[in-house]
Amino acid sequence: MDDIKGYVHSVESLGTVDGPGLRFVVFVSGCPMRCAYCHNPDTWNKQDGKLTSVSDIMSQFDAVKEFLRGGGITCTGGEPLMQPEFVGEIFRRAKERGVHTCLDSSGIMWNAGNAEMRTKIDRLLDFTDLVMLDIKHIDPEKHRWLTGQDNAGILDFARHLSDRGIDVWIRHVLVPGVTDDDESLTRLGKFIGGIKTLRAIDVLPYHTMGIVKYENLGLPYRLKDVPAATKAQAKAARDLIFAGVKQRIAEDIAKAKAEKAQKTE
Repeated sequence: MDDIKGYVHSVESLGTVDGPGLRFVVFVSGCPMRCAYCHNPDTWNKQDGKLTSVSDIMSQFDAVKEFLRGGGITCTGGEPLMQPEFVGEIFRRAKERGVHTCLDSSGIMWNAGNAEMRTKIDRLLDFTDLVMLDIKHIDPEKHRWLTGQDNAGILDFARHLSDRGIDVWIRHVLVPGVTDDDESLTRLGKFIGGIKTLRAIDVLPYHTMGIVKYENLGLPYRLKDVPAATKAQAKAARDLIFAGVKQRIAEDIAKAKAEKAQKTE
């Protein structure tokens, strides 16, 4: 097989927030989303990254792998699903070494109607142990305002991961006045409650540390007047999401009991 190459923004040898344990983290370049709070706008354009071979990535991993026990390799971005063949080959070689693989993605590239892209992503998922899936907003219109993209494919991707039996961690950024209304958080919880392979839910407080990057790049920052979220706000939001999860689970149990009762009548 040819040594596949992809565009890479950077790598981090000992990541601590990109999956379980210490991680070797590959930040790929390129993302179709334009999230208002994105703190990596320098990863948006794929060609701004360095064209790098899978062999080079694995050589860098091998140099630090002894420090990563209990961890593994995470591919993030940017949006790693923009380069599914490249990321898939990294993960394939990782699994040959018995290494845990984690995909940190928004799921935006998933399109059930695009057979070619679906096949490429499914091959990547063949070698994926965990997906950290960012759900930016459950409301389609608010999601488009926040990211410039629709969320239908993202939600479908979450269902697909559940159907395939792949572990999922949901991450949601709490932005005051944008993603923190009670109704949306409860709806998000009810949706998440339907993911059979859900392993964790992280609510991340919005921060303003990325503003300086926008200034340096000459880019407008749409949330410049929005204050950072507090840990207390994030915890309250997480409680609402979990309430929605519990509500969904209770509804599913009641539905299953009703269907079983009908069959026995």
